[in-house]
Amino acid sequence: MDEGNQTGVLEFFLLGLSEDPELQPLLFGLFLSMYLVSVLGNLLIILAVTSDSRLHTPMYFFLSHLSFSDICFNSTIVPKMLVNIQTANKAITYAGCITQIYFFWFFGYLDHFLLTVMAYDRFVAICHPLHYMIMMNPHLCCLLALVSWSLSVLVALLYGLMVLRLSFCTHMEIPHFFCEWAEVLKSSCSDALSNYIVFYSGTGLLGIPLMTGILYSYSKILSSILKMSSVEGRYKAFSTCGSHLTVISLYYGTGLGVYLSSAFFPSSSKGTVASVMYTVVIPMLNPFIYSLRNRDMQVALRTFVSRLFSL
Repeated sequence: MDEGNQTGVLEFFLLGLSEDPELQPLLFGLFLSMYLVSVLGNLLIILAVTSDSRLHTPMYFFLSHLSFSDICFNSTIVPKMLVNIQTANKAITYAGCITQIYFFWFFGYLDHFLLTVMAYDRFVAICHPLHYMIMMNPHLCCLLALVSWSLSVLVALLYGLMVLRLSFCTHMEIPHFFCEWAEVLKSSCSDALSNYIVFYSGTGLLGIPLMTGILYSYSKILSSILKMSSVEGRYKAFSTCGSHLTVISLYYGTGLGVYLSSAFFPSSSKGTVASVMYTVVIPMLNPFIYSLRNRDMQVALRTFVSRLFSL
């Protein structure tokens, strides 16, 4: 059969988190609630940063980009999962699956680039406070954001095009709630070795420098904090980094958990649970993490909400 015709009518079947029909209403309500909280929370962060001039700083500029990325990342996966649960239809078209893979990598990598840039921003703020506004000028901030978006587009496009080269035969079931890249590759009846080579090469060329940048920034931050004589200064420095460090730990912890569990326990459901963490739970938690201990953000949110209800 011609490969183009074969993939033109292809459908994948997402098995989801559970096939128990009694659990479907519970799963639908749970994920719908988390999705709405995630979108609303991140949208409030963006609107608060945009409307309050006190938050027009590099830190909140990158935070608004991260919030937008989280909304898109969450929306790439959860709405389709909710439709499949509600309609009891597990099918996703070939084009829909490839599109989901592309945007998964796009916004996933964008999150990692932005978290690295935010780590550098905290490094400059704490280690070079007198030169902060000069070093983190608007031109550099826009350039860092543009580079993050551009590289994410290119990497996602590469991974998506590599999947397009594959052919699929009979095994179309994906034991996941979205078109997870590794599971799609397992369903292919053609050699996917080149995909794995490109993926691990990309991870090495981009992932290792990004992680190294974060570790270097925080090693310098920790060294500077320990040299501070004032307890109040130390507390203030820790508080400005605490939210960002928490988000980084959640992202990298769950991400590593997914791929380590899939490597050592191919049939384990732990990878699927970890995927729920970084695709649904973490984007929902980010607004709370960045606002609960941040007085400026709390004031901006209260001001924005009060203005909204006063209209």
